[in-house]
Amino acid sequence: MKISHTLFFLLLAITIQAQVISGTVIAKNENQPIPYVKVGIEKNSAGTISDEKGNFSIDLSNVDSQQIIKIEVPGYNLYQETVQNFKQHHQQKIFLTEKTRNIKEVTIKPKKLVDKNWGVNTKTKSVIYFVNPELDKKDFLGETALEFKAKKRSKIKNINLNVASYASVQPVLMRYSIYSEKNGFPDKNILEEEITVALTEDMIKDGTFTLDVNDRNIWVQGKFFIGIQFLKDFDGRIKISAALFRTGFIRKFYGDWQKMTIAAPAINIDVKMDKNGSNHQDENEFSDDKDFLISDVSKYAEESERTDYGRNIFTGNILKLKDAELYYEVYGEGEPLILLHGNSGSIKDFYQQIPVFSKQYKVIALDTRGQGRSLDSSKKDYTYTLFADDVKAVADHLKIDKINIAGWSDGGNTGLEFALKYPDNLHKLIIIGANAFPGGVEEKITNTFINQMTRLKQLNVPESFNERRLLKIMLTEPRISQKDLNKIKSTVLVIAGDRDVIKKEHTEFIAKQLPFAKLKIYKDASHMIPFEKADQLNADIMDFLGKNN
Repeated sequence: MKISHTLFFLLLAITIQAQVISGTVIAKNENQPIPYVKVGIEKNSAGTISDEKGNFSIDLSNVDSQQIIKIEVPGYNLYQETVQNFKQHHQQKIFLTEKTRNIKEVTIKPKKLVDKNWGVNTKTKSVIYFVNPELDKKDFLGETALEFKAKKRSKIKNINLNVASYASVQPVLMRYSIYSEKNGFPDKNILEEEITVALTEDMIKDGTFTLDVNDRNIWVQGKFFIGIQFLKDFDGRIKISAALFRTGFIRKFYGDWQKMTIAAPAINIDVKMDKNGSNHQDENEFSDDKDFLISDVSKYAEESERTDYGRNIFTGNILKLKDAELYYEVYGEGEPLILLHGNSGSIKDFYQQIPVFSKQYKVIALDTRGQGRSLDSSKKDYTYTLFADDVKAVADHLKIDKINIAGWSDGGNTGLEFALKYPDNLHKLIIIGANAFPGGVEEKITNTFINQMTRLKQLNVPESFNERRLLKIMLTEPRISQKDLNKIKSTVLVIAGDRDVIKKEHTEFIAKQLPFAKLKIYKDASHMIPFEKADQLNADIMDFLGKNN
């Protein structure tokens, strides 16, 4: 009797703890398994993908019994059920019914159709979306998307994805989706059948994988989104090119979509547009934050990669400090001019400035610690004062008593801190898109950094430690007061774009508080002036330093 009771309670305990539910997704009409179906919890980042035979297992431990399980794949009606009821399907078949397709004939004379290409075309290898299942198992099944707008009714011919690098011994399974828009975010998948691709390296031609969807008869108008999702773990990694400061969208499984204004995936589409069709709205532009966000500067990043700057074995040097190795390159002779790049940048960002300035100055281009080729072995937070100390260390190592500094973005912030801490060692200072305190940055950019920091903390992987430090310094520093600015006695050229991420009134505030400052706001320019307005910037700096031909 005791044995029977013990066995009963043991079985009961096993039943209560059995939270991993398995099953097979079947097409009801055909009675055949459906491969690669999304099985997840509504408004939640947890989920799984069925295998090629429709089999799946999902852990429902600690999930509220009244939450909704969603099972979907293009071409079939959405399956929804409460977690409580769904648990009863353990080791059973889940049947999906095929959608009824309303095939609508579209007749447009060929002469009315014109070819267009929309989206992000960059093939840069320096700004990327990194897909590595081994590094990030939890969020691997996430999805990324890009927004498009079709002014007139258009048919999608090709969907192009620019791949910076591919490393996998097995095909990489990925799914394309096309979503309608609701409240500025992706909404419902408008495809009537799934688009799943087993991507191999030989399918990528000249850095682009082109998917021909012309026969699928996909017509769009107004706002829509194209998304990509990786469906199966693979041994390797993929890097997708991305455009800086364009708006991309990401979500974790069935979680809410989130904007990522730091970069957008390099997805572009070839379409046939109805030239004489009715207008719907402005044609294919990235509208979010376009009034001040940085334009697509990927072409400049690509150009810089084709130079030797930042990796010049003939001019490159390393200064070893207690907790860092500072990489720098020296060009030209004459009065010293130190170039300081922005956050997460490197020496090569000045590829359009170095050849000009080095004709008349001794140019010292420095990779800030933890960036470019400079290393940092400490575990402490970055500060602009610390970066200023590094600049002083390099100057001392080169036996230079007095320097000029041209700093872009974070480099400009470092220049201001150098002016405060080492006033006797600074001659002239040029700051481009600098800020005196975090409130000087546009809120939408700051919010982007906050969201990115939150995501990195949630991932909590050692590889993101330095990235978190670089985000944190932009969120918490600098802390230069009005009185501090008043103390700076060096002559300063203050530069910013009229569409800069630094608020215009903040740039004007800095220039006003500096005793010896000259202000210049560039028209039709973003935060990326050394890229976008190189000739004008070079001439202005040479004028300011006093040696312009």
